[in-house]
Amino acid sequence: MSATSRLSRHARRLAAIAGLTGLALTLSPGAWAMSDAVAGGVHELQSRWARIQYRTPADKRVDGFDQLYRRAETLIDQHPDAAELYIWAGIIRSSEAGAKGGLGALSLVKEARGDLEKALSLDGTALDGSAYTSLGALYYQVPGWPIGFGDDDKARAMLQKGLSLNPHGIDPLYFWGDYQHDQGHDAKAREALEKALKAAPRPGREVADQGRRQQIHELLGKLD
Repeated sequence: MSATSRLSRHARRLAAIAGLTGLALTLSPGAWAMSDAVAGGVHELQSRWARIQYRTPADKRVDGFDQLYRRAETLIDQHPDAAELYIWAGIIRSSEAGAKGGLGALSLVKEARGDLEKALSLDGTALDGSAYTSLGALYYQVPGWPIGFGDDDKARAMLQKGLSLNPHGIDPLYFWGDYQHDQGHDAKAREALEKALKAAPRPGREVADQGRRQQIHELLGKLD
């Protein structure tokens, strides 16, 4: 790939940071292994994230996510070994980056990557492997060197690992489909997205499910 082509792709991806939305996860059976306090914290972060992402005016989301990230930090201080809280801290920070967009979002996605990597070091299977899917989404949506840390090969590996841990989840299937579209493989993208639409509803996550399904339909409309 020529230097001009690489810079052009970096520019497109920098603009695409505004599309980062984070993952909207539910408490899976594995979550019952969490303490009540950690589970309660995760539920709080999930619920507030959904309200900010889908029910808050766009011009107020950056502040909303920043405040929510501060809450996640407080919960992490109280439960420093809870991978689930680091996952949600990473999701929230990446969502804030998406709301902010542009060069100013790059420092936020680096913080999100750090939180997600910490979650992996604690428990890669937490929340059905959501740290892998979240990191994969960052790696293909963030520009690559010399602007950011984006890496298509790392993205593919992370997304595939996330899918192996949650093969029928709406979020890993959505991001796998979006990645395939980004790579120019629209037939594979359609296959993943249509499977995502068949994912089982997540009790208590109705707002998040509705928002994700809308994104899936929008992306399907862009495919060749």
